[in-house]
Amino acid sequence: MFLENTVNHKEQFGWIEVICGSMFSGKTEELIRRLKRAQFAKQKVEIFKPTIDTRYHDEMVVSHDANEIRSTPVPAAANIAILAQGCDVVGIDEAQFFDDEIVKICNDLANQGIRVIVAGLDMDFKGNPFGPMPALMATAEYVTKVHAVCTRTGNLANYSFRKTDNDKLVMLGETEEYEPLSRAAYFYAMKKDDEK
Repeated sequence: MFLENTVNHKEQFGWIEVICGSMFSGKTEELIRRLKRAQFAKQKVEIFKPTIDTRYHDEMVVSHDANEIRSTPVPAAANIAILAQGCDVVGIDEAQFFDDEIVKICNDLANQGIRVIVAGLDMDFKGNPFGPMPALMATAEYVTKVHAVCTRTGNLANYSFRKTDNDKLVMLGETEEYEPLSRAAYFYAMKKDDEK
């Protein structure tokens, strides 16, 4: 379990925490857990998500098991820098959908003494690093990789397999469009798709 950094309260720098993994791995659930703990501790918390993420709610960050927390949808990373002033903790969901400026924004916020918690897919449906996530993981003090359960083998899953023929990189979806797969199951599923 992740424990918050509580060593030196006099240090004026914040830090970055990244929660990553495949779809259905509990990334948003863990993000919400950490943010609610900060709210319980009476810290000033702001949560952001990309405006394109409207799967469950326009303004709430909602996990697959319906846990939720109020957020501010923003069209670009630059908006976060403006809206996060005066916060103790900033949460960002679905970070893979933001432009590359999100990396600079997160580092700038951490350098201002803000704790930044970012959740997002580390790989796209093709198994490639997704958007700004690799750079966020590289500059973060803490990286938590969470895993789903493979729907075909029951093993740990770290791949998001797209079940539809859509080749667009960004395609919002749920269990109808995606399933979490282990490395082996993903390899065989992709091989089968290539043979079609």
